[in-house]
Amino acid sequence: MALLRSESIKVAYMSLLKRASRWMGIAALGVLGAGLSGCNLVLLNPSGDVALQQGHLIVISTLLMLLIIVPVIALTFFFAWRYRHSNQDAPYTPDWDHSIQLEILIWAAPLLIIIALGAITWISTHTLDPYRPLMRIDARRPIPAQSAPLTVQVVALDWKWLFIYPEQGIAVVNELAAPVDQQVRFDITASSVMNSFYIPALAGQIYAMPGMQTQLHAVINAPGRYEGFSANYSGAGFSRMRFQFLGTAPADFDKWVQDVKASGDTLDRAAYAELEKPSVGVAVHRYGRIAPDLYDAILNRCVAPGTMCIRDMMAGHKMAAADHEHEHAH
Repeated sequence: MALLRSESIKVAYMSLLKRASRWMGIAALGVLGAGLSGCNLVLLNPSGDVALQQGHLIVISTLLMLLIIVPVIALTFFFAWRYRHSNQDAPYTPDWDHSIQLEILIWAAPLLIIIALGAITWISTHTLDPYRPLMRIDARRPIPAQSAPLTVQVVALDWKWLFIYPEQGIAVVNELAAPVDQQVRFDITASSVMNSFYIPALAGQIYAMPGMQTQLHAVINAPGRYEGFSANYSGAGFSRMRFQFLGTAPADFDKWVQDVKASGDTLDRAAYAELEKPSVGVAVHRYGRIAPDLYDAILNRCVAPGTMCIRDMMAGHKMAAADHEHEHAH
C-alpha cells in the first residue's frame, strides 16, 4: 500500500510539473511576443541609405544561410521519424559507408553558399567603406556633381558626445543635426578611452579612439528625430551616453545653426577642459563660437597649455631617426 501511495504521489507530481511547464512556456512566449511587438526594427527599416544597404546585407546573408539550415533541420526530424524504433519497414544497411552523389551534394551546397557570401562581402566591404565618399543619395539618385559634404567633428567624452561644425563655427553637446539628402562626413575621435559612435538609422557603428581619427560618410533620407549612442563599454556612465540626431529639411537646418549661434557660450580650450571632465546625464548644451584649432588639439592630445602635440612628437622622432641613419651612413 505504501508503494502504491508513493507511485500515486509521483504520478500526480509529474502531471502537475508538466502542466506548470506548459503554462510557463505559454507565458514566456506571450512575454516574448509582447516585447517583439513593441520593438522598432530600425536596423531593417532605417532612414539612411547606408544603413538600408547594410540591412539588406543582413537579410541576404540570413536567407543564404537558411538554405542550409532549414534542410538540415528538416532532414534531422525526417531521419528521426523514418528510422524510429517502431518502423520495421525502414531499410537496414549496416555495410553502407559511401556515396559519391551524397558527398557532392553535402559539400557542393555549402561551398556555393560560402562563395556567394564571400562575393557579397567583398563587394559590400568596398562599396560601404566608411572612409569612402558616397556615390549616391539613395537607390534612385546619385550624389550631385560639385556637392560638398557637411563636415561634423565628433568627440567621444566621458560620458557625453561633442559635435563640432567647423564650417559653421558652432559646437553642441549631445545633439546632432544634418540636412536630409545631403552627404555628411564625420571625423571621429575620443578624449580618453576607446568608444563607438552609432546611429542605427543612419549607418553602422564606427570606433572612436584617442589620438586617432576615424571617418564615416553617410546620408539621412527622411526627416525625424533618431537615437544615437555609444556601442562600446567605456565605464560607469556608458549606459547614459546617448544623444539625439535630428534629420531636418535644409531650411530647418539653417535655422538650427542660427539658433546655436545665438548662444552666448564659447567653446575654447579652457571651456573644453571643464567639459572633458567625466559627467553623466548631461543636458544638451550649445556653443555659438568655437576655437578654430580645438578639434585638431583634441585629436593630437595637446589641449592643455604646454603639452606637445602628437604630430610634433612624431615629427621629432622621424627627424631624430633620419639623423641617426645619416650618421651611420657616414
